Amino acid sequence: MNPRRDFIQKLALSAAAIPFAPLYGAPHELDVFGFSGDQSVLRVAIMGLGSYGTRVADAMQSCKRAKLAGVISGTPSKIKNWQKKYNILEKNCYNYENYDRIKDNPDIDAVYVITPNALHHDAVLRIAAAGKHVICEKPMALNAKEGEEMVAACKKADVKLLVGYRMHFEPNTLELIRMRNEGEFGKIMFFQGLSGFRIGDPNQWRLDKALAGGGSLMDIGIYAINGARYMVGEEPVWVTAQETKTNPVKFKEGVDETIQFQLGFPGGAVASCLSTYNMNYLDRFFLNGEKGFGELQPATGYGPIKGRTHQGPLTEPHVVHQTVQMDEMAGIILDGKKAVVPVDGQEAVKDLKIIDAIYNVCRTGEKQKLEL
Repeated sequence: MNPRRDFIQKLALSAAAIPFAPLYGAPHELDVFGFSGDQSVLRVAIMGLGSYGTRVADAMQSCKRAKLAGVISGTPSKIKNWQKKYNILEKNCYNYENYDRIKDNPDIDAVYVITPNALHHDAVLRIAAAGKHVICEKPMALNAKEGEEMVAACKKADVKLLVGYRMHFEPNTLELIRMRNEGEFGKIMFFQGLSGFRIGDPNQWRLDKALAGGGSLMDIGIYAINGARYMVGEEPVWVTAQETKTNPVKFKEGVDETIQFQLGFPGGAVASCLSTYNMNYLDRFFLNGEKGFGELQPATGYGPIKGRTHQGPLTEPHVVHQTVQMDEMAGIILDGKKAVVPVDGQEAVKDLKIIDAIYNVCRTGEKQKLEL
């Protein structure tokens, strides 16, 4: 018996079209960090109780606008442990066969999908059909086609689809974006994104193409892809890429070890990025403009994020990424707030289109135009 395959089969049940009623009325005003005005709370169920799900749950204990209200898991023992640790009611606990029943549970407003990549698509369709908002970890899907289907399903169900882009709320990252928007770097010329680490256990799901959809690019390289877009402030119009594999036993067919890729932007800027599962100490963003530069190192880790510019060090205070993310996402869902950098499903589809193109270019060796 293979528990991971069984997991896929259980979660990939067909999504049924379930009627629902709108969850919220008129939006309310929301202060970015003070949360003044409406004090309603987003009640969230977490699907997937692994290490990152636990990190999010722990961070949510400090949230002002988001509350952990339920769990969805295929492991009964994990559900019991979470019930005790986080004081979760029995009626808000589900497994992968019965979680469509959340449609009848007023205690849950949204589900945060934190499962292996291959399971995101069907889970989001089922949650949307149940009339609940969705937060999905990145990459949102295995490819752009799946992503577009997820966006369409949530639009049809009139529910929000957000993606776990925690860096979009990180203060030092937002400071660099502010400086760029205000012209403090001048014309943007170049971006470098280095994302990588040496991966351990060869039997983990991240090295299983059926579950991960690829290798380092899906897991860590997406940070450099997304970072290039929000740092340069434009959408890329072409891509080139090269794949290197030194260990075909550990990194089997379809599981990339190292990919270098380059992006071109309409304003003339270029990006040079590296994604790898075979090198440590790679977590750096560098943005160069005619008037100055901005650097983050580490750029995407859990923190603290550190950086500097031509004007000196970045000094924004460190906050737990997932706490801020969940409070800000509560504002987006409950109050119609707009994020400085989008975190919706359409944003995720753009990253997936670039991932699709990078894999294609690695196969063909030819430069490819992008239309996002």
